[in-house]
Amino acid sequence: MLNRFSLMFALVFFASSSAWADKNEVAIEAFREAGAGSYIDASYGYAVFPSIGKIGLLVGGAQGKGMVYQEGKPIGKATMTQVSLGFQFGGQVYKQIIFFEDARSMREFTSGNFEFSGQAAAIALNSGASAELSTGGGGRTSVTAANGEITEVDSSGFYKGMAVFTLSQGGFMVEVSLGGQKFSYEPL
Repeated sequence: MLNRFSLMFALVFFASSSAWADKNEVAIEAFREAGAGSYIDASYGYAVFPSIGKIGLLVGGAQGKGMVYQEGKPIGKATMTQVSLGFQFGGQVYKQIIFFEDARSMREFTSGNFEFSGQAAAIALNSGASAELSTGGGGRTSVTAANGEITEVDSSGFYKGMAVFTLSQGGFMVEVSLGGQKFSYEPL
């Protein structure tokens, strides 16, 4: 009896672990297909959140769990929480990915508790979007990947060494912002 219970526990544990990894890989592939592939390939690292739920009616909140990658390999888990006040109505579910331009920006994110300021903005992608990510201002920047390779990407998305992209999964929300997003990090 105990052996059957142990076997069932092990199967559930490994199945849920692989399902979690699969959700992250599916989200990364969705961002690649939406036009963020050059960031995925060139960035020092990134944090992907395959599903963030957000709801609001004057007071709002959002929460999601994700994985942090360096050189395409998972190095830790991250949790995002957000509380907001002001004009907002509705609910939505979206994916989010944060790219780190260099080691400094990745250290800042993984140092414990990180929070986006009110000036941070995300580039919203559609699953059918082209690779043109510029939101104005143009220009390109060199990104040094964790493996030391230097690649140029569109600089319009980087703010203080980080670029944030979102993909809507559904819902309707009058208000989308990064201000107040808080992240916790736990190394693997």
